[in-house]
Amino acid sequence: MASVTDADLKTMTQEERVTALGMRTDQLTGRAMRIEFNPDEEERFEYPWAPDVDFNKRTELDVDEMTSTEANRQIRALMEDGYGTIVIKNPRGKHSLGVGILTRLRLIFEGSLGYFGVGLIDGPNVTINGRVGWSCAENMMAGSVVVEKNAGSTFGAAIRGGDLVSKGSVGSRTGIDQKGGTIIVGGDTGALTGFMMQRGRMVICGNAGKNLGDSMYDGTIYIGGEIKSLGVDAVPSELTDLDKDWLTRKLTLYGLLPERGVDHFQKIVAGRQLWNYDNLEPSEKKIIL
Repeated sequence: MASVTDADLKTMTQEERVTALGMRTDQLTGRAMRIEFNPDEEERFEYPWAPDVDFNKRTELDVDEMTSTEANRQIRALMEDGYGTIVIKNPRGKHSLGVGILTRLRLIFEGSLGYFGVGLIDGPNVTINGRVGWSCAENMMAGSVVVEKNAGSTFGAAIRGGDLVSKGSVGSRTGIDQKGGTIIVGGDTGALTGFMMQRGRMVICGNAGKNLGDSMYDGTIYIGGEIKSLGVDAVPSELTDLDKDWLTRKLTLYGLLPERGVDHFQKIVAGRQLWNYDNLEPSEKKIIL
């Protein structure tokens, strides 16, 4: 096919341009969700392969001498045996522990985790009685994760659902690319928190570093302390009674409600200027950036 010039493209219809540029116009389809879930199910809203566990059936697993891979395999084996509450002893900062659990489970870590702890999960309720490293609960879909102490950077990266809580302070880029769910920080958070946030809610009880909510597309950030600076297209909004009710209930649930309540919280949302960025004039783009 002969090369297409800019002049040629200007004279073509939209369909002709798509064909000339080698792009497809047919509708792409994927596997139907009905293959995975039964819409008539009344009680068991889980993956078909999920083991049937009993929360009252409890056991302990000492992973001191295990690798992360060995420990994760043992967790799955215990789930297959019906254990619904598993206490992990001596995690000692191992990386990637408790990842990829796609069913309900009560998982308790007696210690601290390293990088990428409990990532890619969909359903378990996790308690970490220590600290966590970078990217805790990355791509979390559902369930809850409560960290009793501090967390590293990119806490809750690309989270899609559930509650993710750190009762201490966290690093930079908290909730980067957040697509849903709730992130709660009992202390302070670092720079670029809420960067490219798309959906969901984030609650920071302490202070926030520079560029809070930078390039956020949607979602809501509540902050109880001081903001070093707001990022691109992040703007203050009115804290409504509905917001206050939700904050009170959510923070009370995790024992993080301030003594003075939530009236002092600020609400940050997207200014939505970036929604139409490509249609702006060059001078307008400079103002935004």
